[in-house]
Amino acid sequence: MSEPIVRVADLTKTYRSGDIEVRALRGVTFDVPAGELVTLKGRSGSGKTTLLNVLGGLEPPDSGSVHVAGHEITALDEDGLLRVRREIISYVFQSHGLIPVLSAAENVEVPLRLARMAPAERDERVRTLLALVGLADHAAQRPYEMSGGQRQRVAIARALANRPRLILADEPTGQLDSETAAQIMPLLRAVVRGEGVTVLTATHDPVLLGLSDRVLALSDGEIAEEPVPAA
Repeated sequence: MSEPIVRVADLTKTYRSGDIEVRALRGVTFDVPAGELVTLKGRSGSGKTTLLNVLGGLEPPDSGSVHVAGHEITALDEDGLLRVRREIISYVFQSHGLIPVLSAAENVEVPLRLARMAPAERDERVRTLLALVGLADHAAQRPYEMSGGQRQRVAIARALANRPRLILADEPTGQLDSETAAQIMPLLRAVVRGEGVTVLTATHDPVLLGLSDRVLALSDGEIAEEPVPAA
């Protein structure tokens, strides 16, 4: 088994609203080996999104630690978090989060411009990624001209742009019909194999569960590993 790229130890997170307390994470501990597709499953409100947010440094835990590629996320200042999110961690959101006035190619190009990659190298990387997700012929289209599945493919290509070590995907098929979702799942699997990136995704999709290397179930803020179901 590969060395873990993610190490999570004793994470806790409680939300408070007046006299009401919701314990979203209760001592969560697990590792994710490099180069795996790992799926978080659990009903709505089980803590999946909270866990992904903590792993990506988008919100702090109450206690515990998160290490990603040797960086202790929970100990970084804002500059350190920005660097990790720019160079090591990428995201795929349920609503894809594309910039509507930009073409598919321009959306994929955004993180490369922020990284100040040379124009020729940038153009080649964009072409490679759009071909990887099956959209080589759609580079000039804007999001409103594309289907939901195509938009999510662009989002996956954009997430890969800076060659991250880890992709966090929160319900990446949540707004797609079942047929389109079934096309996105093997793509994520192919990304793990072809780009060597680790993917941690939260989903209810049984197809993705069956394509996973591991399945982690969250229930009332606690986590346990489950057998991978037959695809």
